[in-house]
Amino acid sequence: MTRFSANLGFLWTDRPLPEAIHAAHAAGFAAVECHWPYDTPAEEVRAALDATGLPMLGLNTVRGNPGENGLAALPGREAEARAAIDQAIRYADAVDAGAIHVMAGFASGAEARAAFDANLAYATDQTDRMILIEPLNRHDAPGYFLHTTDQASQIIASVGAPNLRLMFDCYHVGRTEGDVMSRLTDLLPLIGHIQFASVPDRGAPDHGELNYTAIFDHIAALGWETPLGAEFKTQEPDQAAAWMTSHA
Repeated sequence: MTRFSANLGFLWTDRPLPEAIHAAHAAGFAAVECHWPYDTPAEEVRAALDATGLPMLGLNTVRGNPGENGLAALPGREAEARAAIDQAIRYADAVDAGAIHVMAGFASGAEARAAFDANLAYATDQTDRMILIEPLNRHDAPGYFLHTTDQASQIIASVGAPNLRLMFDCYHVGRTEGDVMSRLTDLLPLIGHIQFASVPDRGAPDHGELNYTAIFDHIAALGWETPLGAEFKTQEPDQAAAWMTSHA
């Protein structure tokens, strides 16, 4: 399991975050990552990370108000977006998280793009930690501002910050663009983190349209060494971990 990071936004969600970290360690994961850890005191998360020796690879900025999915591309909401970025940086510093995923939100058009670029420039100026942006597929997140890897590539080039990178989720790319292995190869210079789940149900990688044995081999052949983010939904995370161990 040295190749995998447990995303605790979906795995062991029946437990408090520190207990989920211990469960991931017991299952053999090499790292953990999360979505929104802010209800758990950072010192409790840091204690669990220290006890297990697992690194925290990343966390997300908050979604915003109920029904929202991020703030950074919302024109007129810059103060809230930057407060969310500041909050994420403080938490990341406290638990030594490697990256912060800045969530764009539901928006479209030139004003949204300008707001997103400006808020990403702010984020990359405030920290040396990696700032990630992630395209979300339009089946699961209709109306989300960032929805293709081409769009993300253009934004990364426009902002021009060395610590702004692409979160490449094989699940989202598989649902939106297909040809996951070619996209991984082409985008490798921009990628800061890789996640995965089965297509189309976002379940464990032991089934579905994508052959993850081949994809894992391809990622390894590209020279990728950071643990891959297991961001899938399952009621049996230990069983899924066992499958990944046998196919790593």
